[in-house]
Amino acid sequence: IAKEVAKLLEMKAQLGGDEGKHKFVLKTPKGTRDYSPKQMAIRERVFNAIITCFKRHGAEVIDTPVFELKETLTGKYGEDSKLIYDLKDQGGELLSLRYDLTVPFARYLAMNKITNIKRYHIAKVYRRDNPAMTRGRYREFYQCDFDIAGQFDPMIPDAECLKIVHEILSDLQLGDFLIKVNDRRILDGMFAVCSVPDSKFRTICSSVDKLDKMPWEEVRSEMVGEKGLSPEAADCIAEYVQLHGGLDLIERLLQDPKLSQNKLAKEGLGDMKLLFEYLTLFGITGKISFDLSLARGLDYYTGVIFEAVLLQQENDHVEESVSVGSGAGGGRYDGLVGMFDPKGRKVPCVGVSIGIERIFSILEQRVEASEEKIRTTETQVLVASAQKKLLEERLKLISELWDAGIKAEVLYKKNPKLLNQLQYCEETGIPLVAIVGEQELKDGVVKLRVVATREEVNVRRENLVEEIRMRTSQP
Repeated sequence: IAKEVAKLLEMKAQLGGDEGKHKFVLKTPKGTRDYSPKQMAIRERVFNAIITCFKRHGAEVIDTPVFELKETLTGKYGEDSKLIYDLKDQGGELLSLRYDLTVPFARYLAMNKITNIKRYHIAKVYRRDNPAMTRGRYREFYQCDFDIAGQFDPMIPDAECLKIVHEILSDLQLGDFLIKVNDRRILDGMFAVCSVPDSKFRTICSSVDKLDKMPWEEVRSEMVGEKGLSPEAADCIAEYVQLHGGLDLIERLLQDPKLSQNKLAKEGLGDMKLLFEYLTLFGITGKISFDLSLARGLDYYTGVIFEAVLLQQENDHVEESVSVGSGAGGGRYDGLVGMFDPKGRKVPCVGVSIGIERIFSILEQRVEASEEKIRTTETQVLVASAQKKLLEERLKLISELWDAGIKAEVLYKKNPKLLNQLQYCEETGIPLVAIVGEQELKDGVVKLRVVATREEVNVRRENLVEEIRMRTSQP
């Protein structure tokens, strides 16, 4: 037996090299994903539209580290703080991955003593959330933020932020959307007149924030059952949180016997009225709703808050419509920079974050459904040859094109068949082929072929760059 065991052990040792291979799991970490060239092409299209809008509104761009000191992030996010990714102590500093781009922005302002800036920032953030990948919820995802920091007259920057959301969501053609607007001061005033104790404001605010996902009855039982709010206070809140409208509702609440007696609520309603006047001038009130149930659970908001909701997609190709929730959100946070400033100097800020992943989910599903062909390269021309032994000429020509800033490719084969070269253009969507042949070289021309129509023209070599530019310039 001992002999047999020794033999088997020896065999196992010889096979041992393969052991590790089978255990290796090939997957991305939970809540993350890879992006294929096709997905990246769609994503770049979206980013370009957003950046164009931010630049149109005069924003500068900044960047900050992907991790911050843990204490920078602590205590800024209310009940969501449990979702922050903490890193192990690496060399004497306790660090956390950034949870959003707003807190790092406030830290940046305080650290550099900046009191006035309009900036955008596009980068990845991290949340230890329960991912719902199909709805565009991840643990690692991009945020696209636009913020205006500085002391200005009320509601002008706030109105511009809402205009930006309206421009981006319209430009991306995501279907119908609605931008809900509220104000933290109106919420706090409402809690006060409904006899919610001060200490419970934030936690009750987090409950109200769930009204877009849960019916009122469930939210009420959370407030009363879990958070110890009196049933009377909850019923009082119910009267208000079901209201939504426009200027008419603001006027009505300014006359409300209870709310109008509360200083905070009155201030908030006054600003809300001003905001709606500016939004009317921008011509976008058709898509804006003043909604008292909007709470946004983050602790740092102090004034206007807003959230753009993407409404049900009615799509012929897709069996069921996709509801993807929020497409953008933001608000005013006048106290956050002061939390970091050693002297407590405040810098008023208002900003918006575009929910790129949700938008991206919709566009991806739409492309799938329509079977639209997406180009994953921007190559304008393939340098090809019709005969053998012309590799040197192809390389000379492509080098000229590259040096002139033309996006060009060549097949990595000494003597490729013309048919294969043309087929490559069909597959990848390259619009033009520049063909060099012996006769063309003698005549000092290049044969330029339009892939779609198969039309061919001889172009003088010195005019080739100009001809390609003309034929591939976007209208």
